[in-house]
Amino acid sequence: MHFKDLGLDNRLLKNLSHYDFRKATEIQQKAIPVAIAGKDLLASSKTGSGKTLAFVLPMLHKSLKSKAFSARDPRGVILAPTRELAKQVYGELKTMLGGLSYEATLILGGENFNDQVNALRRYPRFIVATPGRLADHLEHRSLILDGLDTLVLDEADRMLDLGFAPELRKIHNAAKHRKRQTLMFSATLEHTDVNEIAAEMLDMPKRISVGSSNQEHKDITQKFYLCDHLDHKEAILERVLEEAKYRQVIIFTATRVDTERLTEKLNEQKLKAVALSGSLTQPQRNTIMSQFERAVFKILVTTDVASRGLDIANVTHVINFDMPKHTEEYVHRVGRTGRAGSKGDAISLVGPKDWDSFKRVETYLQQDLTFSVLEGLKGKFKGLRPPKKDYRGGKKDVKKGRPQAKKTPKKPVKRDKSFHNNVAVGDTVFIPKKKVAPKVDDE
Repeated sequence: MHFKDLGLDNRLLKNLSHYDFRKATEIQQKAIPVAIAGKDLLASSKTGSGKTLAFVLPMLHKSLKSKAFSARDPRGVILAPTRELAKQVYGELKTMLGGLSYEATLILGGENFNDQVNALRRYPRFIVATPGRLADHLEHRSLILDGLDTLVLDEADRMLDLGFAPELRKIHNAAKHRKRQTLMFSATLEHTDVNEIAAEMLDMPKRISVGSSNQEHKDITQKFYLCDHLDHKEAILERVLEEAKYRQVIIFTATRVDTERLTEKLNEQKLKAVALSGSLTQPQRNTIMSQFERAVFKILVTTDVASRGLDIANVTHVINFDMPKHTEEYVHRVGRTGRAGSKGDAISLVGPKDWDSFKRVETYLQQDLTFSVLEGLKGKFKGLRPPKKDYRGGKKDVKKGRPQAKKTPKKPVKRDKSFHNNVAVGDTVFIPKKKVAPKVDDE
């Protein structure tokens, strides 16, 4: 289906054709007509499916075709869980605003608050924001949402996982009027918290699910390697980077300390690597991402802060140096490659500490995942077995490697329940007297 068949305003179609966007993806085909009709929407689609335009286009169409509720309040607010994803969404919004007389602004945590106040005083028609900072502006009365047309929650499941439920409710209550339209997108509709907050914020929503998040991505090749320890992981990583024909690589680690240590090691090997983590200021993160997008650096080492929102066509490989804590994050990490029909490779290193996470990913993907081996780097680790029950019924003692015997109950102590000299002696332990044999006279 083409975008022109969806009933969008001609000005939006002109911008779409300018960027060679003609055919709508499945989520766009299903979500845009529902949103244009003014209904609330609860939708899920896998990463890289084009969901950003699925909510940006109907939001702009509504603004072009209808009168604003307020001359000063924004017409549309888009919330995203991370600064990187918010920047990505903001970029696509600005693209679609080309030639239109609408202003948009980006409100992120970690950036100058007063500068954002000044930007909001210019009454932008559209705002892309992280929920924490937008809630701060509501509290300081630098923003009013009484006349908001459309509220969009992108990656709602991630926002709830990050603990933004109070901020989402505050934003919802600030724009709570019967004509507000709410579009909520989530990686999965089976998320309990997503359904709970959807019941609060959405009015009889239409539910759409396209391509479940655990569906196999045909353009991405997945490989898994078993690792004995940290040095073994680093040796496999070095070999992979030597043999892979990559343009750009994103390496995911567990902690900020890991990103810095690994980046330093890669740069010692004359590889152009840079580290990104949540501890950096927003200007520092902006600089790093700008350099990586311009291919100044070939390798980006990061935590899950970059698992969502990055859309860089040159990323040919994603490497999970550490498996993610949250199962869904595996899908989002891997989704940083194989974008827009390109082929990609996803490589995961699985050590003893990663085993539980690996098994959860295997269950989530509903696949029997197999392990590859690099010549000369085969390890001894074969995975962890779940504890088994002993034949006697006791649980196996994992630490000592032997079964625990069942405890036998102690025999009750016999107590004398009689009375003696009118005194109760029932609590006295009864000790029977030894029988003494009578003396026998030698004579």
